[in-house]
Amino acid sequence: MARRTAQPKNVNVLIVGQMGRLAYEALLFTLSMKQSTQDSRFSLHVAEPQPGPLWQTDPTIRPEPLRDKITENGGTILPFETRHFGSAYPYGNKIEALFALPKGEPFIFFDTDTLITGELGEVPFDFDRPGASLRVEGTWPQLELYGPGYTEIWKSLYDRYGLEFESSLDLSQPDEYWRRYLYFNAGYFFYKCPHVFGQTFLDMALDIQANPPDPLICQPLKPWLDQIALPLVIHKLGGGRDALPAGYLDGKTSAHYRNIPLLYARERDEVVALLEAIAAPNKIKRLLKEYEPFKRMIFQSRGQKVRDLFDRNHLPSREQPIRQRIKKNGFWMV
Repeated sequence: MARRTAQPKNVNVLIVGQMGRLAYEALLFTLSMKQSTQDSRFSLHVAEPQPGPLWQTDPTIRPEPLRDKITENGGTILPFETRHFGSAYPYGNKIEALFALPKGEPFIFFDTDTLITGELGEVPFDFDRPGASLRVEGTWPQLELYGPGYTEIWKSLYDRYGLEFESSLDLSQPDEYWRRYLYFNAGYFFYKCPHVFGQTFLDMALDIQANPPDPLICQPLKPWLDQIALPLVIHKLGGGRDALPAGYLDGKTSAHYRNIPLLYARERDEVVALLEAIAAPNKIKRLLKEYEPFKRMIFQSRGQKVRDLFDRNHLPSREQPIRQRIKKNGFWMV
């Protein structure tokens, strides 16, 4: 009989909110989680970087009424100090924010440009085995003619950290095809302890940034640094591709839309309906209209015009052609 994983009493859901786009996305995430997840074990924390020498401007969540609406709807603002990344690499927030969560309590990190569309309590998490998003394209490494291939590049990283390389491979995929190698989107990830995961993630990311193995010398590290380190972290901590059954996150339970034109272009009807329902109350609408892409896409019906450009049953397999068609028709906004 298969072992049933004990369900934790508390699960901390973590997103990052800061001045600008992420603040407005954080409000939408908060509203979507309140609407879709009633399981009281799941509590939302909105990590907020604090001003400091690594930020060019004050990153805290503003305006104040938006901040208030996040807390009124179930989000706890969680300040954290930026010690390593900041403005030079804001994706590093998702690493540094982990240390603001309680030690030893399971967590799920989501990129802020995500909507919770179902009950998180129904997702069969095994927090002993970390996992991350498989909704990913082969964005890294970027191979050069006569340069090292996927195997040489990835194996150099596994060797650097004393990790067994062969067991990370998907042998059903061809040699030197990017899907053969463990690679995730950092749009979500989870584990049983944010500090263990965070310290492993931080150590590897800083080391790769400062001293990449020789096969990486010609490889771009930004903005991919988090996604380079992430599979190594997950492999080291005993996770993998199969840590979570398919169909839940990046499926019926969450939608990582990336930006609002892409949401209208490719997400299912239920996601659009949820978005427009949670954005409809007048007090929410007034706040969201302050962010121009939300104002035009949600409230001035440009999103529906984007939606009309695509057949959701026959979308391009890659994101770039979708972006290009939206731009060609004059609807691209970030």
